[in-house]
Amino acid sequence: MGMPVRIEDELYEQAKLASRGECRTIAGQVEFWAKVGKAALDNPDLPTEFVRDLLIAKAEDKTHLTPFAPGQLR
Repeated sequence: MGMPVRIEDELYEQAKLASRGECRTIAGQVEFWAKVGKAALDNPDLPTEFVRDLLIAKAEDKTHLTPFAPGQLR
């Protein structure tokens, strides 16, 4: 269930701009930033960019992936 949250106007405008490039809603962009921030704080030994990329990969559609089989990369 979604809950309304008040944020500063400047953060809203930044999320609005970023959401266009990321193909998300403004709320979705703020939620993504919050998830990245939480995961980065929970894993301080990992670079933030790595955490972000992991969250993006986790959300990707898995139906078009090719399973890895050792020895196929020759």
